[in-house]
Amino acid sequence: MEYNQDLPKGAPHQPVLCPGHKDLPAQRGIISYRLSSKRLNPLSHAIHNAIFNTFRRSKNQILYWAPPLLAAYLIMDWANSRNEYLNSKAGRAEEVDSE
Repeated sequence: MEYNQDLPKGAPHQPVLCPGHKDLPAQRGIISYRLSSKRLNPLSHAIHNAIFNTFRRSKNQILYWAPPLLAAYLIMDWANSRNEYLNSKAGRAEEVDSE
């Protein structure tokens, strides 16, 4: 592009189209979108939140599943010991005496 001295002095000049320039024209009809940091990195706190959320939810539910679990364990322990006794020599002798 050559320099032309014949340009009229009062003619409007073309704006400089670089970012940060004060003569940048107002943008119209341009839609810009941004993503939040949570959408850019959705798993940023997943492990931390999973640990503490699991602890919080388990703490609130422990009284619903712990007593039946404990009762089932104690019943199974009693049943196994009773089965071992009944299948032992002393248990068989007791069974024969009761008949």
